[in-house]
Amino acid sequence: MPNSFGKLFTVTTWGESHGGAVGVVVDGCPPRLPLEAAEIQAELDRRRPGQSDLVTPRQEEDKVEILSGLFEGRTTGAPLLMLVRNADARPGAYDEMKEKFRPSHADYTYQAKYGIRDHRGGGRSSARETIGRVAAGAVAKKILRLAGGVEIRAFVTRLHDIEAPRPDHFPTLEEIEASPVRCPHAATAARMIERIKAVRAEGDSVGGLIECRVRAVPPGLGEPVFDRLEADLAKAMLSLPATKGFEIGSGFAGTLLKGSAHNDPFEIREGRVRTQTNHSGGVQGGISNGEEICFRVAFKPTATILQPQKTVDVAGHAAELQGRGRHDPCVLPRAVPIVEAMAALVLVDHWMRQGAQNQTFKF
Repeated sequence: MPNSFGKLFTVTTWGESHGGAVGVVVDGCPPRLPLEAAEIQAELDRRRPGQSDLVTPRQEEDKVEILSGLFEGRTTGAPLLMLVRNADARPGAYDEMKEKFRPSHADYTYQAKYGIRDHRGGGRSSARETIGRVAAGAVAKKILRLAGGVEIRAFVTRLHDIEAPRPDHFPTLEEIEASPVRCPHAATAARMIERIKAVRAEGDSVGGLIECRVRAVPPGLGEPVFDRLEADLAKAMLSLPATKGFEIGSGFAGTLLKGSAHNDPFEIREGRVRTQTNHSGGVQGGISNGEEICFRVAFKPTATILQPQKTVDVAGHAAELQGRGRHDPCVLPRAVPIVEAMAALVLVDHWMRQGAQNQTFKF
């Protein structure tokens, strides 16, 4: 089971939803990077359960422990091992799922692939696995910020059929975090909150879209063929639980335009090559062009719902399953920091690959 991501900045996540702990090993982190556990904790706090009445009530402190790779406040170049212990596991809530497959969940496919599965909360298929990604992403964000002032902002732009107007500016962290649904448009956020509460009361779930914008990425990151920057971003995002779609720049809407309207004209602005529009989403030919990277990720409704559903059991007999346990009626609010983390991991890996070819990091 592959559990690693990246080529030079490599992360390997480990642990299960209801095991003793979850975590990550980061290999390839540059030495002498100033780093504190509090910086990683701040990102984990944005992802953790129980932070509002819109998400799973599972109570986890998600306190990070850094066991290696850090000495006197700086990275050493050795692998960083970060661990978060599970405290509020309730495996008994999943007893029925030991014998029955949850519709649209990973239960059946894991069983078909491995012949064995951890049914407690989904094991490795649980979104709790993303703790390691967020912890590693916090390190990647710090590197990108110090190396080039890169800023990454993800936010909810659509929930079910409620869509926010596109921001006419680069959203601030304060605007995004002002609402527990993490939509920077206050009026739309209020409607989204009411929709989540309504579907939760019905024992149902909803999905939606998260947009991510990244600015201050220099031109030249990415490879022209198999490791195109947008291809690696797509792989990173679609590796997240509950994702079903990815588009960058104009995306699918761009197919409605003619080339004369879709092309991004070049000009010299601020002393360098710039584009007048950004239908490309900051990537052309698989390589960053220096403009703002903009992409969107589609998340399906949470598979585990608190309504009776038709299914089959491990013996192949027809059955009915009533979902139990503590689940997010919508994964979007907690997925925002995870999308940012995966974007940071892709960008720092490509930045290091570019550095190995042309330059070095300077902190």
